[in-house]
Amino acid sequence: MSLLNEYIQKEQQLKQLQEDLQRLEGDQRLKSELEFKAKLEALMNEFGKRAADVIALLDPANDQRSAKPAVSNNANRRKRRLKVYKNPHTGEVIETRGGNHKGLRSWKDEHGDEKVESWLESMED
Repeated sequence: MSLLNEYIQKEQQLKQLQEDLQRLEGDQRLKSELEFKAKLEALMNEFGKRAADVIALLDPANDQRSAKPAVSNNANRRKRRLKVYKNPHTGEVIETRGGNHKGLRSWKDEHGDEKVESWLESMED
């Protein structure tokens, strides 16, 4: 795109944005919201409060969530069972709490999921 075409396009966008801005300035809802914001800011300044203070006052649940340290999902989650697999061909043993174990994955690729699951020797908590 040439520089002139880009300039003309930007100029058209600017005109469109100016028209949108003028339409919004005439909207009564915007005027009402701006008035509310100005009065709220004046009230906050009068009492020396910040936006976070107002939010905490109006929504205590939000304040409690932010005040507590983040707890990982693992704290509420039950520990996975330890599964012990034994390869009858090699005698190799794999102990895992998940199905994403590298050795177990290679066995499943080579022998199939059902076959490897039949090699399960024990499950412990």
